[in-house]
Amino acid sequence: MKQQALFLTTILALGISAFGNETPKGFSIEELPGDGVRVLHQGKPFAEYIVNQGNKPFLWPVYGPTGKSMTRDYPMKEVEGEDKDHVHQRGISFGHEGVGGFDSWAEKATFEGGINDPKRGETNRKRLAAVGYIKHREYTKLAADEHHASVSSICDYTDAEGKKLMSEERHLVFRVIDGNRIIDFNQDLIASSGDVKLDDKKDAGLYIRVPTSMSVDTKKGGRIINDAGQVDNDAWAQPAKWVAYYGPVQDEVVGVTILNHPSSFRHPTRWHVRSYGLFTANPFASQQYDKSLPDAGLTLKSSEKIKLRHRMIFHKGDEKEAKIAEAYETYAKKEL
Repeated sequence: MKQQALFLTTILALGISAFGNETPKGFSIEELPGDGVRVLHQGKPFAEYIVNQGNKPFLWPVYGPTGKSMTRDYPMKEVEGEDKDHVHQRGISFGHEGVGGFDSWAEKATFEGGINDPKRGETNRKRLAAVGYIKHREYTKLAADEHHASVSSICDYTDAEGKKLMSEERHLVFRVIDGNRIIDFNQDLIASSGDVKLDDKKDAGLYIRVPTSMSVDTKKGGRIINDAGQVDNDAWAQPAKWVAYYGPVQDEVVGVTILNHPSSFRHPTRWHVRSYGLFTANPFASQQYDKSLPDAGLTLKSSEKIKLRHRMIFHKGDEKEAKIAEAYETYAKKEL
């Protein structure tokens, strides 16, 4: 009933008839029964938030300012010419390989095919047994108006048997600014079930798997660059205020840039950004990037929290055409 009331509130706030066929102005939200929600702008899809596949919620598909899909479709849908590696890298999501000893970055499908491998079978069986979950518990806010849409929820991090390890308050805000499509991804990680250890892991954080044609490795013009001017593989593991990943999708050069807000945990974050198409803001790793650095693992004491604040900008062209440096300065001044 609470979920139905939230959706009804959204519809009424927009002034949309539940029985009419009017194209809504600005933003609107639709229920995907059992699956999640769909965010629309001017009646056209912006993004879907999926809560019942894999082992954690994710956004897919996500459409950029020219209507192009800005995430790889695999494994949700198989498309000819797309890379089919890393089955757990679904659209836009968040995970962590080591929360209380359990892995919500990977998923069962990551290891199931290799449990009988002569060389890595034992390792894959152990990794499979340690797969945990980020479970969508409930929506706390679903709202849309002319200027933005908000999808807020609570997630529970659990072990393989469903025991709660910690919780997350997640707030997603969708906007269109200067022709760019924006998603603010605001997270509070809370030690709601007692002390919890977050290990130093490079496979952790907020990520997007970009379309295969955009990847640097495809050699069609894809490029990675950060605010310090480090490019492609040189940007991996480096701290930066923002990183842009751009390249061709069909007949256009488009990009996605992730901004790391000054109030975010361990700003400026390090980046697990790969030339094959994985793009992650990860403040949880240090020693896994460089053995000479100290261990970045931490223990959240009971009721303690950390906040993660990021903005994703989906834009035309490269970071200069999209005026990312200026966009970062505007974002950094926001109180979050």
